[in-house]
Amino acid sequence: MIKVTLYLIFLTMTTMIHGYDRLTGEPFASRSEVIGQNGMVATSHPLATQIGLDILKNGGNAIDAAIAANIALGLMEPTGNGIGGDLFAIVWSAKDKKLYGLNASGPAPKDISIDYIKSKGLKKIPSFGPLPVSVPGAVDGWIKLHERFGNIDFENLFEPTIKYAQEGFPVTETIAYYFERSKSRYLDFPNFKETWMQSGDTPKKGEIFKNLDLAKTLEEISKTKRKSFYEGRLAKEIARFIKDQGGFLSFEDMSNYQSEWVEPVSSNYRGYDVWELPPNGQGIAALQILNILEGFDLKSMGLNSAEYVHHFVEAKKIAFADRAKYYADPKFNNINIEYLISKEYAEVRRREINASKASQTDSAGVLKNGDTIYLTTADKDGNMVSLIQSNYRGMGSGMIPNNLGFMLQDRGELFSLNPDHANSLMGGKRPFHTIIPAFVTKDGEPFLSFGVMGGATQPQAHAQIMINLIDFEMNLQEAGDAPRIVHSGSSQPTDEQMLDGGYISLESGFKDTVIDELEKKGPYN
Repeated sequence: MIKVTLYLIFLTMTTMIHGYDRLTGEPFASRSEVIGQNGMVATSHPLATQIGLDILKNGGNAIDAAIAANIALGLMEPTGNGIGGDLFAIVWSAKDKKLYGLNASGPAPKDISIDYIKSKGLKKIPSFGPLPVSVPGAVDGWIKLHERFGNIDFENLFEPTIKYAQEGFPVTETIAYYFERSKSRYLDFPNFKETWMQSGDTPKKGEIFKNLDLAKTLEEISKTKRKSFYEGRLAKEIARFIKDQGGFLSFEDMSNYQSEWVEPVSSNYRGYDVWELPPNGQGIAALQILNILEGFDLKSMGLNSAEYVHHFVEAKKIAFADRAKYYADPKFNNINIEYLISKEYAEVRRREINASKASQTDSAGVLKNGDTIYLTTADKDGNMVSLIQSNYRGMGSGMIPNNLGFMLQDRGELFSLNPDHANSLMGGKRPFHTIIPAFVTKDGEPFLSFGVMGGATQPQAHAQIMINLIDFEMNLQEAGDAPRIVHSGSSQPTDEQMLDGGYISLESGFKDTVIDELEKKGPYN
């Protein structure tokens, strides 16, 4: 009787302490997988998700739903994205049984130069202000996606968000937090107070927030498509404002811009084809990491073991060394992507991993020749979209054109000022990009549309999700919720070099003994 009583007390205590534990599956899974037959929308905001679902219910397809949800997120989560930013997407066409890639990232203004930046006494492109502003590509990305795949009128995709911008929506806890953090950074920039501090402070959790200027801007885009935003009134307003602030983005830069259809690239990981977009983004780093790790028995190492973490981090360092040296706008550089993501190259680089010691520096191989939103949608016909969009650092550059209700991105910060670097600043050149959508097929059929948010974390997380699914046999929810490994401090495409091995961040769920074992292989900061 005593044993039973003690057992029941212990069970009760365990339930209280570990209330998140589940009856089935991994204890770290936040919920069961969601399963649907007629379509699905996954975004970071419930209202954006609902807008996407409503589009599907009213005759739209996955592409329509993705665009509509993205438009909504620009209003509801401006701390991470908006019409002043860039966009990348991978589309699975059920009709064609094929993947299509879209690069809607904008180039640097044609008249900006390394010499000008250095003449101002700057050693790197600043994070904020007019100088890091590049052409915003997201709007043209929506137009290209809709023209090729859309099923309902373009204007219909904007209507729900315009209504929320006019009538207001409740601010979520997370966005209120990011607004508060952004306040000191942007307070002195023109139009920030007028746009996001209408009540005298940034919006708080639960506050009903309106953006009437953005409503007017979205309505104009919905009726004119690219005509006003890139070739007319809105483009002129943007260019005029940036010129007044001492920047370079011009009306000509806007009117000359076109987003670009690109071929996704892939590598096979244990029978699954993992697809990413080619540079100027960092997607192929995920493929390089997976190719290197495919040569190890990760399952036998064990999930969250020190041995697994060490091998993962060392593979990441190798991939990021190549990322720092080679990933750039392919129009300005001859990048041997095929070799970078080949099994042959991975085998060569794999030999550089020391199982008992962490590397302190990283070197690129020799070739033969925050803040973001992610969303994904699917419809009843089998079309799928993997889409990611961002203004780069936080809300962006701080440049808010008069009476338009949005902030321009600061993606140009990611250029190098070394003229010999592949990612060197040059007018008309697209900067290195961190935002990457992903897709997985098996035997020519769609298996997974996925992506994550978080700068340099993205290729690391892409690789970990695949490893969790395949090597550790998790379901999709578990694979996304599993504690993650993030290594920081690698060499960068802006020309910074890793000299101290960088440092590892481990989400809660790793044992203290794992940290102790890693420190023996270190130093890891």
